[in-house]
Amino acid sequence: MNTKTNNAIGVFDSGIGGLTVVRSLMERLPFENIIYFGDTARVPYGIKSVETINRYAAQITEFLIKKDVKLLIVACNTMAAVAHQSIIDLSPVPVLEVIDASARIATKSTRTKSIGVIGTPATINSNAYTRAIHLLDKEAKVFSQACPLFVPLVEEGWFDHPATKLIVQEYLKPVIAEQIDTLVLGCTHYPLLKPLLQDILGPEVTLIDSAEAMADIAADLINKQNMGNQNCLPPDYVFYVSDLPYRFQTIGERFLGRTLGRVELVSL
Repeated sequence: MNTKTNNAIGVFDSGIGGLTVVRSLMERLPFENIIYFGDTARVPYGIKSVETINRYAAQITEFLIKKDVKLLIVACNTMAAVAHQSIIDLSPVPVLEVIDASARIATKSTRTKSIGVIGTPATINSNAYTRAIHLLDKEAKVFSQACPLFVPLVEEGWFDHPATKLIVQEYLKPVIAEQIDTLVLGCTHYPLLKPLLQDILGPEVTLIDSAEAMADIAADLINKQNMGNQNCLPPDYVFYVSDLPYRFQTIGERFLGRTLGRVELVSL
């Protein structure tokens, strides 16, 4: 038995949002072990400097590599946008990130080549989505909007709060004015707001969920590289956080749609 194939997939995020990716991975790859790290002590990342985000990303990468993961998934769009190269340079195993995954699905989905992107200020300012979409389709028009309040609202569990609805309407006004037909949810927290976003945008706008896109691409890579777990036992899921494990567990179960297993507090 090749123990490498039985090693876990490492997934990391600035907080709770990456659990949307974990949920999609659990559904798509039911035999894979998963180790998750959420940097709950330092969330949100989207308003921090590029240097700080790179430093945090390097610390988390080193932590997960020591856990012998066979694949690293950068679930945080902000880290994917500004620290992707630093992570690749440190990692001896393949690295997947959410931006490329979402850009591929967005360019396939759009009918009018008019694509909206919402994300944290750091993700939007990096222009990472615009570059990724234009690499795939030079004619696509990309309209980006930073939504700095979405992450704290989701972390509070305010998915359908009246205040959240007002804030969503305000942020979406500029992209709605551009008559987009596709909207990329450029942050793993945002799928929790999907029903509200769809309600405000209307049924004619397709929402691109980076968590689902990532699970498809991860499954593809595991298949191609014969990295699938050969041990058909119930998988092991371990969750590490840098602060407030109880709060992570409480809100995290809403993200996962199931009970969280072990949640351990670690200091990087």
